[in-house]
Amino acid sequence: MAGVAYGTGRQALLEAAVRIVATQGLRGLTYRSVAAEAGVSHGSVRYHFGDWNTLVEEALAFCVERSVDGAELASDVPGFTEFATGIVSLVAADPDAQAFQYEITLEARRRRELLPAMERVNDIYRAAVHRELVRNGIDDYAFAELIFMTLDGLVFHQTAFGDDARTERAITALRALLTSYAADRVRT
Repeated sequence: MAGVAYGTGRQALLEAAVRIVATQGLRGLTYRSVAAEAGVSHGSVRYHFGDWNTLVEEALAFCVERSVDGAELASDVPGFTEFATGIVSLVAADPDAQAFQYEITLEARRRRELLPAMERVNDIYRAAVHRELVRNGIDDYAFAELIFMTLDGLVFHQTAFGDDARTERAITALRALLTSYAADRVRT
């Protein structure tokens, strides 16, 4: 694999797939485009992933792992003062990872075989949000779904429009709402 250090080809291919889908849409994702973007041979894509669907699913898993860790949904501090502290910097640092996920989500409307993978992705995000709510005394799946969808919308808008300050203001307001909601639940 020319241009890529030994042992880093798989990650280079995943990063290339993410960049291609983020900039060209899913229709631009081919073995050749990924290999060219990663600076590796065409055959290495098939070697590492076997087929196109596996490449897409593993690129999704790659993005989700980085996103869940980087969003900093969980905190060791009680309450919601640090909830989602990493979202703004996560999106600002790597908007392609978020754009990739939204591209796959939209494509899943047309290619129904992508829906199970996107449901698994969303389940991971939902579970992370739910865990943090439960840690702070809110064990309500419907409410966790609302918070997940709110965060998803905030990430989408920052990805699309790049307004970090607007996202930070919205997350601050969300933290205040969560704090108030949790306090109300304790009182009743």
